Amino acid sequence: MYRTHHCGALRIEDLKQSVTLSGWVQKSRNKGFIVWVDLRDRYGITQLVFDEERTPKAVFEKAQNLGREFVIQIRGSVIERESKNPNMNTGAVEVLVEELTVLNEAQTPPFTIEDQTDGGEELRMQYRYLDIRRNPVKEKLLFRSQVSMAVRNYLTDAGFIDVETPYLIKSTPEGARDFVVPSRMNPGQFYALPQSPQTFKQLLMVGGLDKYFQIVKCFRDEDLRADRQPEFTQIDCEMTFVDQESILNQFEGLTRHLLKEIKGVEVSEFPRMTYEEAMKTYGNDKPDIRFGMTFAELNDLAQGKGFGVFDSQELVVGIAVPGAASYTRKELDALIDWVKRPQIGAKGLIWVKCNEDGSYKSSVDKFFSPADLSGWAERSGAKARDLLLVLSGEAKTTRTQLSALRMELAERLGLRKPEEFAPLWITDFPLLEWDEETQRYHAMHHPFTSPKPEDLEKLTTDPAAVKANAYDLVLNGNEIGGGSIRIHDQKLQAQMFDLLGFTKEEAQAQFGFLMDAFQYGAPPHGGIAFGLDRLVAILGGEETIRDFIAFPKNNSGRDVMIDAPASIDALQLEELALKTLPKKEE
Repeated sequence: MYRTHHCGALRIEDLKQSVTLSGWVQKSRNKGFIVWVDLRDRYGITQLVFDEERTPKAVFEKAQNLGREFVIQIRGSVIERESKNPNMNTGAVEVLVEELTVLNEAQTPPFTIEDQTDGGEELRMQYRYLDIRRNPVKEKLLFRSQVSMAVRNYLTDAGFIDVETPYLIKSTPEGARDFVVPSRMNPGQFYALPQSPQTFKQLLMVGGLDKYFQIVKCFRDEDLRADRQPEFTQIDCEMTFVDQESILNQFEGLTRHLLKEIKGVEVSEFPRMTYEEAMKTYGNDKPDIRFGMTFAELNDLAQGKGFGVFDSQELVVGIAVPGAASYTRKELDALIDWVKRPQIGAKGLIWVKCNEDGSYKSSVDKFFSPADLSGWAERSGAKARDLLLVLSGEAKTTRTQLSALRMELAERLGLRKPEEFAPLWITDFPLLEWDEETQRYHAMHHPFTSPKPEDLEKLTTDPAAVKANAYDLVLNGNEIGGGSIRIHDQKLQAQMFDLLGFTKEEAQAQFGFLMDAFQYGAPPHGGIAFGLDRLVAILGGEETIRDFIAFPKNNSGRDVMIDAPASIDALQLEELALKTLPKKEE
């Protein structure tokens, strides 16, 4: 038996017990006549004491040579600590060691295994197995497990069946780039790793399973950022004989359950907002509604006054920043520089201070009267001591720029509080997007999304005006889930493929299996997929997903621990009917 207790278990009630513990040496303090060792495992830390007078001589001598991260086993008696540590669960006791076994020696780790480490991110990713020993990372992985189990329990209790779908599937031209896998047994042919189990879960509904879920790995070969990885995990769900309202109610229930079970937070309201309203009011389709600063369109108030920066533009729009009228000229100039960065791309920024005495001071005083500025303030909801910030330009671009500025200011002002949770449904997305480069429509979600029933006739007369029977769930300014009611009629699906520019032959080659299935009694069905990585991070009070994944990739999509992706040898390439790629010059 390696242990009778874990290292976080012992309390004052365990005095005089003989115990066996195993773990890693967190630190060792040698005073010559006495050695203290902090022994760590997943559950906590217990202090060990090796005493020159009370510990067997051979054991005491061995203890003096223990290094950091040695794996050891001890047997001893629980005694009361003279200097208790109220910050440790085991801080009232220590173990007087009688036997010591070194199970494995360890080299000095490349960074300290402490909550506050001296290791940089790339170094810690290279030695991720050591990083996982640190409490901040370990606790995030335990937290992820807690969320996953809460999801499984809720969905199972709601009658959902957990079904695994294939990882080796067919590549499709829609969506992001696929990761492809060559087939040795079928030379020149390739599998793709799934971007989602979309068609398979629809086929499960055709198969009559009624309610399906899966916590599943998905893969997209796209550029990375803090909240994106090439492989990610979805909570994938599908239901039959449902409409949009049924699905929204079902997964509001799941979200409420998670917030209550994991965070102890009760959320009563799940407001709904159309895509058009979200874009007009917040400049993006995943707005953070924990704070205000909603957009105020000022065209009718700001144009025609001789200020060319406004007069020639499609949109003039502003936000009221609470309590920011105290910003100095230096701070305002810094904001102007911020919006001019290439990442934002604005040409400038107009500001108006709403002074406490009711007067106004702006960067455009010579063009606009106090009455004009008062009208802007009223339209935007700006009050005394607020700062009004205004951008102008092409409508879509300007809204995007102002949305970025709104979020940046919310961060600076501490308005994005991680302990507050504000869910929001976004509905009525456009079904199709026109792409100027390819001169054809693309599906805004995916080709299997059903149009709103009332818009069916517009598919032939005005496709751009058709709304999708789709919905996204947003939490604190992050999209955590998205789904739709699916097309279940073969003729409508064929019409959709035609609108997307597929020939009949292409549609049959890519999706014939699904079209064939629809001929055998496909029920009305729909579903949703939650991004588990992002959901866990937000519930954990963060927006960067990497630390909530056991073995993440870096910003270049590399696993620096195992050095992947990597070259394969010529023989493997030959077996796969692939040509050897020329080596890059050093």
